[in-house]
Amino acid sequence: QVHLVESGGGLVQPGGSLRLSCAASGSIGGIYTMGWYRQAPGKQRELVADITKRGSTNYADSVKGRFTISRDNAKNAVYLQMNSLKPEDTAVYFCNTEARAPGDYSIVLYWGQGTQVTVSS
Repeated sequence: QVHLVESGGGLVQPGGSLRLSCAASGSIGGIYTMGWYRQAPGKQRELVADITKRGSTNYADSVKGRFTISRDNAKNAVYLQMNSLKPEDTAVYFCNTEARAPGDYSIVLYWGQGTQVTVSS
């Protein structure tokens, strides 16, 4: 079982910045693609950005040029630097990861519990 714990959410004014962190722990045989999703009230969960183990990144059009995803493979952690935040970025942000248990070849998708980001003046 892999556990993901997010941190770094909060209230920020428009134009401000936040940095989200997510660390994976537990019985880990391998960590693969890691990502950030978000869900605003009344909307479906959507991809914000993801990053492969080798560092290839993918961003939603709405955050390109403002958000940067990165990871630390030694710490099984993924980060999301969010700059130039807008009110429409307000949502619960979830991290996820593809991972497998030691000795197991099955890859499972795990989710964190989410962290609230509110952009408001």
